[in-house]
Amino acid sequence: MIDEQRGIESDACAEHLAVMEQSLISLEAGGAQADGRVRDRLLEATRSMLVCAGRCRLAKVGALAGRTERALIPLSLERTAPRPEQVTVLLHAIDTLRAMMDDPDAYEGPDTSEIMRALAGLVSRQHPQPRQEAEARLRSLVVEDDFAGRLVLQTFLSRYGDCHIAANGREAVEAFAAASESGKAYDLICMDIMMPEMDGEEAVRKIRAIEEARGILSHVGTKIIMTTAIDSLHEVMRCFGDLCDAYLVKPIDLSLLQERMRTHGLVGQPGERR
Repeated sequence: MIDEQRGIESDACAEHLAVMEQSLISLEAGGAQADGRVRDRLLEATRSMLVCAGRCRLAKVGALAGRTERALIPLSLERTAPRPEQVTVLLHAIDTLRAMMDDPDAYEGPDTSEIMRALAGLVSRQHPQPRQEAEARLRSLVVEDDFAGRLVLQTFLSRYGDCHIAANGREAVEAFAAASESGKAYDLICMDIMMPEMDGEEAVRKIRAIEEARGILSHVGTKIIMTTAIDSLHEVMRCFGDLCDAYLVKPIDLSLLQERMRTHGLVGQPGERR
């Protein structure tokens, strides 16, 4: 079944990669004056590649496509010419994705560590710097319908600053909107996926829409870590498609949560004073 799905998606993936490559080259040639539709096509094709990877259950392809998307978001939305180093890294990413999709049975073969680091380098230039001691403490929101799960996360996150709770996605969206309006937006949200009234995926989409309306791009906005008891690659890809930043399987390993927080500059490295 998986092989059949990969075969169906193969041609579509090839088209998406071709659009990505052509759009990036056109954007480089046009510079700051490039047609906005070129930027839109570039990002849309990249997101379609991410969806294809999820349907084919190719985790490594999905990870690279997701990292590529994050690097492209500022480029696709800003009216500036791409830097030569950006173009070089992004074309390399497209070539790597193409090589991985050309032979899906061996998709684990290519070493993507170098290109993943290069893409992360592009993204880091757009991310805020890690929080400094003089700045406000971490503001977090735990969205979880299970009392025990809420208690564990709230207890852990409270050591870093204020931690609020919500029992479902609807409450989470309301809390996020109120915090944003008050000028005290959350730095981190731990969002369960399966909840009553509104699930986590819908809540993430609404939260990102609120940020977008305020002119905040997802890659510099609130960090969202999805949590679920379902260890499913399909769910992972769907969640990243909805612009979350990380994914943890329950029961939550607090050391992994802390590592994700370090990765996104929310807490310091071991040994650093906070």
